[in-house]
Amino acid sequence: MSSDAAGVHRSAIRSRGHDAAMPTPTSSSGASSPFSSDGGTASPNRMLRGRHHLLSTAGDAMDTDVAQPAAASLIDFSAQPPEAGHANSMDDHAAGGGGASGGLASRPPLSGPRSGFRRHGLRGMKQRLLVVANRLPVSANRRGEDQWSLEISAGGLVSALLGVKDVDAKWIGWAGVNVPDEVGQRALTRALAEKRCIPVFLDEEIVHQYYNGYCNNILWPLFHYLGLPQEDRLATTRNFESQFDAYKRANQMFADVVYEHYQEGDVIWCHDYHLMFLPKCLKDHDINMKVGWFLHTPFPSSEIYRTLPSRSELLRSVLCADLVGFHTYDYARHFVSACTRILGLEGTPEGVEDQGKLTRVAAFPIGIDSDRFKRALELPAVKRHINELTQRFAGRKVMLGVDRLDMIKGIPQKILAFEKFLEENPEWNDKVVLLQIAVPTRTDVPEYQKLTSQVHEIVGRINGRFGTLTAVPIHHLDRSLDFHALCALYAVTDVALVTSLRDGMNLVSYEYVACQGSKKGVLILSEFAGAAQSLGAGAILVNPWNITEVADSINHALTMTSDEREKRHRHNYAHVTTHTAQDWAETFVCELNDTVAEAQMRTRQVPPVLPSRTAIQQYLQSRNRLLILGFNSTLTEPVESSGRRGGDQIKEMELKLHPDLKGPLRALCEDERTTVIVLSGSDRSVLDENFGEFNLWLAAEHGMFLRPTDGEWMTTMPEHLNMDWVDSVKHVFEYFTERTPRSHFEHRETSFVWNYKYADVEFGRLQARDMLQHLWTGPISNAAVDVVQGSRSVEVRSVGVTKGAAIDRILGEIVHSKSMVTPIDYVLCIGHFLGKDEDIYVFFDPEYPSESKVKPDGASVSVDRRQNGRPSNGRSNSRNSQSRAQKSQAAPERSSSSGHGAANSHHDWREGSSVLDLKGDNYFSCAVGRKRSNARYLLNSSEDVVSFLREMAESTTPRAGFQPGAADYMFMDRQ
Repeated sequence: MSSDAAGVHRSAIRSRGHDAAMPTPTSSSGASSPFSSDGGTASPNRMLRGRHHLLSTAGDAMDTDVAQPAAASLIDFSAQPPEAGHANSMDDHAAGGGGASGGLASRPPLSGPRSGFRRHGLRGMKQRLLVVANRLPVSANRRGEDQWSLEISAGGLVSALLGVKDVDAKWIGWAGVNVPDEVGQRALTRALAEKRCIPVFLDEEIVHQYYNGYCNNILWPLFHYLGLPQEDRLATTRNFESQFDAYKRANQMFADVVYEHYQEGDVIWCHDYHLMFLPKCLKDHDINMKVGWFLHTPFPSSEIYRTLPSRSELLRSVLCADLVGFHTYDYARHFVSACTRILGLEGTPEGVEDQGKLTRVAAFPIGIDSDRFKRALELPAVKRHINELTQRFAGRKVMLGVDRLDMIKGIPQKILAFEKFLEENPEWNDKVVLLQIAVPTRTDVPEYQKLTSQVHEIVGRINGRFGTLTAVPIHHLDRSLDFHALCALYAVTDVALVTSLRDGMNLVSYEYVACQGSKKGVLILSEFAGAAQSLGAGAILVNPWNITEVADSINHALTMTSDEREKRHRHNYAHVTTHTAQDWAETFVCELNDTVAEAQMRTRQVPPVLPSRTAIQQYLQSRNRLLILGFNSTLTEPVESSGRRGGDQIKEMELKLHPDLKGPLRALCEDERTTVIVLSGSDRSVLDENFGEFNLWLAAEHGMFLRPTDGEWMTTMPEHLNMDWVDSVKHVFEYFTERTPRSHFEHRETSFVWNYKYADVEFGRLQARDMLQHLWTGPISNAAVDVVQGSRSVEVRSVGVTKGAAIDRILGEIVHSKSMVTPIDYVLCIGHFLGKDEDIYVFFDPEYPSESKVKPDGASVSVDRRQNGRPSNGRSNSRNSQSRAQKSQAAPERSSSSGHGAANSHHDWREGSSVLDLKGDNYFSCAVGRKRSNARYLLNSSEDVVSFLREMAESTTPRAGFQPGAADYMFMDRQ
């Protein structure tokens, strides 16, 4: 967030004005803890007359634009920081906002109000809160080898945390100074401990590369839509790679300090773009840590963010947090969109889901401590300022702008609009004055020097044109302002003008409204400021790039009727005064606690990791084994997409067996006690290409086609399977494939699959929704088909075409072919199956009642949901369910109409079931990468499958006294 005028209360601050300017220093070494007092205010600085010039005090300004006035291009202030602290400024984004924020967590950003949300979730317990930000709310000055004086910053996040009851808060961050010696570090640590602050010591090189380089030259401009710097800019702070390495090292240094002070049950609240890598560091250390992350700047659209070279790594790091917070719904939506478009993850109303792990994403609108401003207006010093200003500008309307002198603040656009207003409304020339406070930042950077010159040029031109009138249109207020003077300025202002080109929140608008209880002035607010979403109903929203529109809005504001002013002010005043800083902080912490509790409940429903030792031990002790695995995402070689949109489509479409599996798979296939079958949704040619060299069985298209690798393909489809729907569905699939770039469809004997994995995610989902409407209202309205929706696919199958429905027929064929008599006493089933195909897990599970299992005739029935599972995601056409059931209960004879060999019909398919003699301890069903599953166990990836099968294969090496027995079986599946 940008505390525009935040630099006024700080001198000799950092080189970049984008780190969250901490609240105003209020005392030196004897200052009280920021968590035990809100700092108060001292007597205001004297108002000094002098030449109007820019001062070089830069502030770590935050995108909240808390209005701490400093030296300005249009108003001359003293270079010395005022004694009084501004209530709502904070040290850069690190501190969490240029004002203690208000506003309840806006669940609607990505989800509706949550049932059972506990507004006061922290009541009744004393919970430790570790606030981790780039900067501490303290300025440290060394007075000797082991002596330090501290200036505490009041307001901002500090004030917000004061209102969170039953929380023991500590602040971890950089003190803003380089302390290379151990003596100085120990002394500073002791001094800060009295203020409940914990320092992170960063050396000058790290600060230069991490803070000045990656944070302020890469992330800050990108997040404000200014784009990445060019190579000549990068050369001044070395290259991008070294900056990113320093960024990660700095985040790890913050994490190391957190480790030292973390206690079980602590809440860790990470702040801003400086610490995007921190959630990953913390979770890698302890997965049970409660971690929240809040961004105080805008989050750009995915099209802007995707230009960042480290885009994927930073997104995945942030997603390690339990709760991710933003100022507005738009920023939250942009973040989720970036995760779906760049990482290919699933965006949900709750947040972002990655293989069952949900990171909650929500908006928490920030606000201010409005009571502090209202109290200030009653102080004698402020009343004196108000009287003086009222007399000075008597007979004229006062317009006010408070901004940091930065490219994103739209100061030139504001002044040009004011010039146009004066041109078109000359009657106002001697009746209005614009007071502009502009805080200088980064005065050594050419772009900022150019901006300063541009502002001075425009101001000089306007004052030259209209300066002969009674009043100078743009007034150089030749006085140094403190908190009291600023409140007075707010109180006498008729129109506040905020024309930010891009702002995280901009709390100047909140402060102005809080001080307008009597005057009821008008707020003109940029629609590109985050505050527009909260104050838009009462403010006049403008596009700052449209100079004419802003000029017209100025005229509207100055001529507005008292009734309209009253209505607008009433709305904004109610919002600002009821959404307090304490509410914001408490709500975020409560939401984080609730999120972690819900995640723990979901985790209990996730299958446990496959116990490999037990599975292999039971495997070795059994006589006739049946092993069932998957192919795609189970046995396939992973393809690294490096965050590219859609990944490498060509490589991913060419399904290849993982090279590390060839040895273990061959060993398992050659074991006389083990038989391998690939049960897959893939086409026959894909299985032939990958498994032709192994001694196993292949079952393609969800088991509708079967062959041993030394034999011919045969079909296991019921003879009277109705395929009349094929042509009409094909036309629909062709239509949507042509209109959805990078989508494709496959036509198989019993199904059509439309895949939009490589297409734009959001457009693909819209197309999938339209496709389903076309299908259900036309081609399949009365057809005997099932529609199966994957994460990015739509499949239309004949009713009964599932792996569970086919497995008994397949097993019967194999038992007959092998003349098997030894009962199967061990089954291992591993696969990345769609929910519709998870009926195969139920088929073998001895603990399921027989009536809940898949019927061997191909018709499936509903399966009771397991405690750790979920129902199938397939959808059946219920309009003709009775006729379909009759059709699917066809005779067990095999069809040869397709030109493939038919399975022998003189044996009964029930031979497959009859040979099973399975006990619960010898059945291992395992889902790969699907944490919501009917399977008993879980493996996270195909790499885990490779490791497990390698270990299993090694265990089958012949040993002394080992007597091979009857054949065993291993099944594999594609999906």
